[in-house]
Amino acid sequence: MSDVLERFIRYVQVDSQSDPLNEHETPSTARQHDMARLLYNELRELGCEDVRIDEHAYVTAGLPASKDCDDLPPLGLIAHVDSAPDAPGADVKPHVVHYEGGNLVHGVVNGESIETSPGQVPDLELFVGQDIVCSDGTTLLAADDKAGVAEIMALLARLKADKSLVHPEIRVAFVPDEEIGHGASLLNLNEFGATWAYTVDGEYLGQFSYECFNAADAVVATKGNNHHPGSGKDILVNALELLHEFHAQLPKEEKPEYTDGYEGFFHLHTMEGSVGQASAYYILRDFSSEGMERRKQAMRDAAQAINERHGEGSVELKIEDEYRNMAEQFGDAQFLIDNALEANRRAGIEPVVEAIRGGTDGAQLTFRGLPCPNLATGGYNFHSVREFIPVTNLERTVDMLVELVALFAQPQRS
Repeated sequence: MSDVLERFIRYVQVDSQSDPLNEHETPSTARQHDMARLLYNELRELGCEDVRIDEHAYVTAGLPASKDCDDLPPLGLIAHVDSAPDAPGADVKPHVVHYEGGNLVHGVVNGESIETSPGQVPDLELFVGQDIVCSDGTTLLAADDKAGVAEIMALLARLKADKSLVHPEIRVAFVPDEEIGHGASLLNLNEFGATWAYTVDGEYLGQFSYECFNAADAVVATKGNNHHPGSGKDILVNALELLHEFHAQLPKEEKPEYTDGYEGFFHLHTMEGSVGQASAYYILRDFSSEGMERRKQAMRDAAQAINERHGEGSVELKIEDEYRNMAEQFGDAQFLIDNALEANRRAGIEPVVEAIRGGTDGAQLTFRGLPCPNLATGGYNFHSVREFIPVTNLERTVDMLVELVALFAQPQRS
């Protein structure tokens, strides 16, 4: 096994899934400390400096600059230790499949073959004759983001072992709870010490992102008047019907199932309640600030219309911003984009710039003053039991990171 593959296989077997039902605590699950402690110990064994771990399962460290690069600004690399709560994440059993074409068989579960077809992932055809890491089909693989963790750790090991590789000081951070929206929120940027950084949390090889959604959450609460339906005429008000009425006023074509590219959406995520009271949780997404404000106003207008028809207080609406499009903040740091694209090319990878239809830790960090676009890990089918990553993608990502840090071994120009 290559170093990065060995690390990846080992890391995914550590259960560190986050829990959205316990988001008021960081980390949301005690098991994320297991992954944090493992990385803390390995960073110390690698000879990194200023290795720290805190009560929230944040791990940070630094690798000193190579010869004659001490005066350059430190470069940060960031990945998250938690895996997604969207599928089972405990007792991951990774295995390497030598792919010969056709459907990729992850495993057999209760007599059913868990497979990914080239129709579902056209890139599969690029990996005929190669080795691919999968779970056994019962759990996530956790390549999101254990692949990023393994690739950063393998980079540090390579830089430590080969003194001919040039680089500035490398600051690394491994953070909890990215999958439930917390991510790097408690990362102390002064202690971290990086001037600029990259998250390693993307998907297919060569994918690079410096744009993401503006994001907001909305909670709609409706209040009805419960009454016996047999005598409810002009008396009964159904809170569930009010929710339906509210939702019907939003643009029906602006939903996730009808949008792609730079199109935003309203997404009705969950609903609960009864005749007397009900609530719905929405997520709002748009790439422009103006578009996000339009979506918020559409929800305010819908609530106002219902309150005018059914009485004030029939609908209460609360909207909270979650993160913003990090592209708004890269005006004076174009070199972060240029260097990422060049590093991919030097590693023999054709980069593809793609806006993230979601968010990363980098969005939050960028608006806190640490410019932080997102690099690929090389994986596919994230958040699914059909998640997989080709071994060559793990290895080539480390090659790309070597090229990237070398590009920062010289003064940068805005």
